[in-house]
Amino acid sequence: MMTATVLVLFMIVPGLALFYGGLVRSKNMLSVLMQCTLITAMVMVVWVVYGYSMAFGGGTGPFWGGWGKVFLVGVTPDSMAPTFTDGVVIPEYLFIAFQMTFAAITPALIVGAFAERIKFSALMLFVLLWVTVVYFPVAHLVWDASGLIFNMGAIDFAGGTVVHINAGIAALIGSIMIGKRVGLGRDNMAPHSMTLTMVGSAMLWVGWFGFNAGSNLEANGGATLAMINTFTATAGAILAWCGIEAVTRGKASMLGAASGMVAGLVAVTPACGTIGPVGAIVLGAIASSACYFFVAVVKQKLKYDDSLDVFGVHGIGGIVGAIGTGIFTAPSLGGTGLGDPAFSMGAQTWIQIQAVGITIVWCGIASIVLYKLVDLVVGLRVTEEEERMGLDLSAHGETAYHS
Repeated sequence: MMTATVLVLFMIVPGLALFYGGLVRSKNMLSVLMQCTLITAMVMVVWVVYGYSMAFGGGTGPFWGGWGKVFLVGVTPDSMAPTFTDGVVIPEYLFIAFQMTFAAITPALIVGAFAERIKFSALMLFVLLWVTVVYFPVAHLVWDASGLIFNMGAIDFAGGTVVHINAGIAALIGSIMIGKRVGLGRDNMAPHSMTLTMVGSAMLWVGWFGFNAGSNLEANGGATLAMINTFTATAGAILAWCGIEAVTRGKASMLGAASGMVAGLVAVTPACGTIGPVGAIVLGAIASSACYFFVAVVKQKLKYDDSLDVFGVHGIGGIVGAIGTGIFTAPSLGGTGLGDPAFSMGAQTWIQIQAVGITIVWCGIASIVLYKLVDLVVGLRVTEEEERMGLDLSAHGETAYHS
């Protein structure tokens, strides 16, 4: 669990930071690295102060965990947290740290939607408010034993709703409310370094084993199931994305391979503990195809500027994965059936759909209000002059590269 926790940190810095950094223009590279780094640091502090308590504070309410563990009061090196097996426990500090990395990566995912144009102060204020109003309560809803969605019986092994749908919906709303990048459709906005994007996406894949296998909380057969599914779903998704590109465009691209990689990882996240390895390949391929459609077709049709396709990959991949979990968990498709001989694919899938719906509504309404509030307080967007200069210099007074 300590290794898994560090692997999730590895996903954010350097993984996500380099993945997103490679996708923006060189004049904004440093800004993305800063955004990922500072979000991670701030959320870690907030998590210890009150976030852990709001999510897992021991309260019995369906929507939040209460104030019982603010400032981690009462937690000591001897405190233990339960796992999924009666009588098996891990140190509570370890559970806190593991969940802290999830809380840190989720808002960091959002920044890709409005990369290259948001004020740094606005981003930090939005993230502070967003984790408080959206992330911590949704983590309680889904993963705490008293949470509403947990008690509906929804399966979200490692964060399909909590992390990816949450981030994807907030990203879509942010990209629309902040508006398109200056020069979109006229200027060259190609990724400045596909090399770094590949490095970052590969780090995400490696780190994701901490995300998925670690969510089992125990080193046993369940963790190995999550592990192999994190291999196979991702492989299926990469092949699907590149196959679609080869058919529709005549060439498979590295950007497509990296996008398929992340789409597969996102889709298998809620399902990895309950589906089979072959089902994971199929789920990864289906999700990758859906993400490709949203990135290549829907975004162009609706003309929103989700810069780095956060909604197209995390939002859509998360939705397909969460709903697909209900289908592929069925024993007839190689899943575990949750160990229930009477497992009903239809009933479970309906529960999954409800969980997705609750997450979308909660996150959607709250995000709209929070973006509006931040816009009124500090303004969301940099000036056109600052945007043309690049956020590296205008926001941070530095450049990523000296030519």
